Amino acid sequence: MTKLILITGATAGIGKATARELAAKGHHVIIHGRNEQKAQKVVAEIKQATGNQHVNYLIADLFSMTAIKEMAARFNAKYDHLDVLINNAGAVLDDKRFETADGIEGTMALNVFAPLLLTELLLPRLRKSQDARVINMSSGTHRMAHPDMNDLNLEHVSSGQTRYGISKLFVIWNTQHLAAHLQQAGITNVTVNASHPGMATTNFGQSSDNGFWNNLVYKVALAIGKTFHIATPEQGAVTNVYLATNDAVKGVSGEFFNNKKQQAKPATGEYTPARELALWKYCMAKLQPWIDEN
Repeated sequence: MTKLILITGATAGIGKATARELAAKGHHVIIHGRNEQKAQKVVAEIKQATGNQHVNYLIADLFSMTAIKEMAARFNAKYDHLDVLINNAGAVLDDKRFETADGIEGTMALNVFAPLLLTELLLPRLRKSQDARVINMSSGTHRMAHPDMNDLNLEHVSSGQTRYGISKLFVIWNTQHLAAHLQQAGITNVTVNASHPGMATTNFGQSSDNGFWNNLVYKVALAIGKTFHIATPEQGAVTNVYLATNDAVKGVSGEFFNNKKQQAKPATGEYTPARELALWKYCMAKLQPWIDEN
């Protein structure tokens, strides 16, 4: 059965590999990117490589909640349903903290708020699918996160790498909460899970300034990966492709999957139901201006 699949951050790296693999399987794939020229080029590449002409693109700056809303509106105007949403886009940013025009710390905006808002805005289309799946990208770095729940805009976190780990822990908590919320609302045809792609030989983290040692880790990891074939972007994409298409995970929701397509247990040292709820309420309150008008 052909699925309609939207993948954010799909003009390079694991997102691009995911899009190519899903297109090769015959699915209708929509890639998201920030640069229209690059997105057009990637669409052409995927069409040529797979022979699948049902590949399209959408453009948006995911640091802007308004841009996300506009992208969702463009999707909703063109498509009457959505089978799979892969919230792949994410980044580790510089140590120097910045806030977006919406007043949200950059890492939180891109890694936490963007996927949550896009999912909320596309939920009506997802509900029209018989088997809709939302896949949120997390990271193994969530295991090193120690968030201060009184500092959810990360004003007192000086490290870009630390902010990244916290954001990826928050992705898991929001995934769990949304899954439970859908279940409680009796919405059984939409599932939401988190995945960890593992370390792959992409340009992830190569342009960020996170201090000498963190910078060195990213550059050494890329060099070692290419030399010793640790993991390709295609290998990093296997769990997302699995979660998007495999019947074995139909109906599975609120779970965390590792880079070997296996259900795993995320870190629980910082977790409490009260913290999960506090994060959810904080995020939804921030996003309300863009959700209310929907």
